[in-house]
Amino acid sequence: MLEKTVRMNALFDFYQPLLTGKQQKYLELYFLDDYSLGEISEEFDVSRQAVYDNIKRTEAMLEEYEEKLGLYRKYKRRISFYQELRQTAEEHASPSPDLLETIEALEKLEEEGTM
Repeated sequence: MLEKTVRMNALFDFYQPLLTGKQQKYLELYFLDDYSLGEISEEFDVSRQAVYDNIKRTEAMLEEYEEKLGLYRKYKRRISFYQELRQTAEEHASPSPDLLETIEALEKLEEEGTM
């Protein structure tokens, strides 16, 4: 369950603007704030089943967006490349400060892009 929650949070970060306001709020409450289906249903005065159905449909939409666009997959690959590049640079006796600064700038740029 934790792995699924982490994945949904990541997909939500990338594709949130493509969701309706209600979909965004349900996912925020469920995955980020750890609300139960019952708590969300009380907050919105709808049935627990309606909340469940909405969350399941939205999860499927997020997975479909990821399948088509691959933003999260590409992000993970870029992070992996930055880590490899940093490790390679640091393995040299005297790594170029400019290279390390560039890697750090790229990593910060990635972090800004997912917020």
